[in-house]
Amino acid sequence: QVQLVESGGGLVQAGGSLRLSCAASGRTFSSYIMGWFRQAAGQEREFVATVSLSGGSTYYADSVKGRFTISRDNAKNTVYLQMNSLKPEDTAVYYCAADATVYSRSSVSTSAYKYDYWGQGTQVTVAS
Repeated sequence: QVQLVESGGGLVQAGGSLRLSCAASGRTFSSYIMGWFRQAAGQEREFVATVSLSGGSTYYADSVKGRFTISRDNAKNTVYLQMNSLKPEDTAVYYCAADATVYSRSSVSTSAYKYDYWGQGTQVTVAS
């Protein structure tokens, strides 16, 4: 089992940057596919980005491609989401998640239902 704690959210002006971190407990962090999701007020949770076990494979939602970068540091049990060129529509609660079902070292997961563990979320607000 793994526990996830997000940090790094806050209020930023449009065009600005934030880096979210998600710290995981336990010694098996490198065995999980990691992902970031977000949920805006009144909307369903949506996929943002995912990274494979070693960090070699990543995948992004079209809405953030070219602006956001997901990465992980297995030595620090941490996954990051670097968010640049932020837009008001990026405003949401951001969640990190861990998927224990891994088919290969390059596997990634884009579906929320496949993730086993979730953090409590961190609020990101982008002012226009």
